[in-house]
Amino acid sequence: MKITRIRDAAAPIPSPMRNAVISFDKMTISVVAVETDVVREGKPVVGYGFCSNGRYAQSGIIRERLAPRILEADPSTLLDKSSDNLDPFAVSKAMLSNEKPGGHGDRAVAAGAIDMAVWDAVAKIAGKPLWKLLSERFNGGKADSQVLVYSGGGYYYPGKEKQGLQDEMKACKAAGYKLLKMKIGGASLAEDLKRIEWALEIAGGGDNLAVDANGRLSLADALAYAKAMEPYGLCWFEEPVDPLDYLAHQVIAEESAIPLATGENLFSLQDFKNLLRHGGLRPHKDWLQPDPSLDYGLTETLRILDASEAMGWSRRRTVPHGGHQLGLNMAAGLQLGGTESYPGVFQPYGGFADDIAIVDGFTRPHDTPGIGMERRAKMFSAIRERLEI
Repeated sequence: MKITRIRDAAAPIPSPMRNAVISFDKMTISVVAVETDVVREGKPVVGYGFCSNGRYAQSGIIRERLAPRILEADPSTLLDKSSDNLDPFAVSKAMLSNEKPGGHGDRAVAAGAIDMAVWDAVAKIAGKPLWKLLSERFNGGKADSQVLVYSGGGYYYPGKEKQGLQDEMKACKAAGYKLLKMKIGGASLAEDLKRIEWALEIAGGGDNLAVDANGRLSLADALAYAKAMEPYGLCWFEEPVDPLDYLAHQVIAEESAIPLATGENLFSLQDFKNLLRHGGLRPHKDWLQPDPSLDYGLTETLRILDASEAMGWSRRRTVPHGGHQLGLNMAAGLQLGGTESYPGVFQPYGGFADDIAIVDGFTRPHDTPGIGMERRAKMFSAIRERLEI
């Protein structure tokens, strides 16, 4: 059993929308295929993966460093002898060999795309949905039959702010989502408060709306936002300040009752440990949002979950970022608090299986081997076209 080839390509996901920090008009992601010599139903098993939006494609790192190390490794060192399968932890160790600690940035994104494809292949070789495999290996066989999902979105739409925002929120509600998220921090506080009120007209109560500043605000501005937003009773205030400014998070947590959420831009176990040690976050109130396709992959995210539990956090306070099927598999199999979805943006990579509906804010995991890439037809077709498979 061995990995025979690793393909990658850059896939465009441009959009005229923006958040508080960046525009998405030139956004790309990496898509990856990990091919094996294992045959199922007459065909070699291929695992598919991609990195989340917001960090751009990473072809150079994948092709020049990470993929060659995997392919050059002794195939026997990449196997899990107890399960007659690939070992994602061994594959991760191989691809990250000869890399210095620290500086967790674009290489974490490149590794995350490969790691997703490896886990897809492992679940397919095992003949199980990934959520079930995760449940059996890391959660004592327990799993959730339905998962809370929220819609990531609520972007700034130049020239049609109220209409664009409300139309997007209406579409998400019509698609079955109950908890909606919107962007703030890209306008003045007064303008953003008006936008929140527009969104609340669609979402209803504040417990159905979360806001995300994408790390744009200074501490003083974040405190002003938190104070002004408290009367709305919002579900959470996401990335109020730079994600690595742990002291600022601590000050906001001390001075405001609004729940905080962060983690999508922390790309390593050490970053998360530092957040939980020094960020002042409240395990009974706040939310952790690792992105398993940006932080070196599901492999590293499993370590993050173990560390957060050891530091007093329930898995139910973790809600993966990324809006993709990997997060859904994690949420179901590891019994997390839910997961993000992108029903209307970053298409065709956002969202879940075509044939499983969102009902009153919840969805069900798929029942076929792997992550379920094949169950999202337009996405799967686009990935295979980009990779020339």
